[in-house]
Amino acid sequence: MSTDHGHRPSSRESILAATAEHLRGGGTISLDSAARAAGVTKPGLMYHFGTKEELMSALLDHLMSRYEVDLRRRLAGTDEEADVASVDVRTRLRAYVDWVCETSYDVTDLVIFTDPRLRESLTRRWSERLEPWLAIPTGTPEEEHARLLAARLMADGLWLDEASGVLPLPRAKKRAVGDVALDLIGAAR
Repeated sequence: MSTDHGHRPSSRESILAATAEHLRGGGTISLDSAARAAGVTKPGLMYHFGTKEELMSALLDHLMSRYEVDLRRRLAGTDEEADVASVDVRTRLRAYVDWVCETSYDVTDLVIFTDPRLRESLTRRWSERLEPWLAIPTGTPEEEHARLLAARLMADGLWLDEASGVLPLPRAKKRAVGDVALDLIGAAR
């Protein structure tokens, strides 16, 4: 079954938005629950997403596209159409740290962990989308590589902490940790 349904983007987008809201509200995702949340029939949902994996992958892309718009706005002095991978690593990581520190997250952001059977494919897709933002170039001196990686992992931890709701930090503490990460990058705020 083909899932290229570009002629009905509003239905597709509204289904994804309703599915994300259902997940945010503590619901689990199945084709049935997503259809109910979107107010469509299961066959109506399957017109756009033939399998749960297609639905979850599209939901991940829906979230990532929103993230990337916000991340791109943070690339100071960079052409908005520039290939992200061509932007200096410090500029990319600074944008990532700032984005993590200034954005709110919830359980919906953990979409890659919602179904153990899909975790591998969703994690692979997540990595593909984030790699251009987070990749540290080959040949970066070891000490600098370690600092850049530590800054990225600090931001990852802030993101996961807030999205999971385990021990969320007040905004000021979150920003303070982000400032330490920026110091490691060599790009103080």
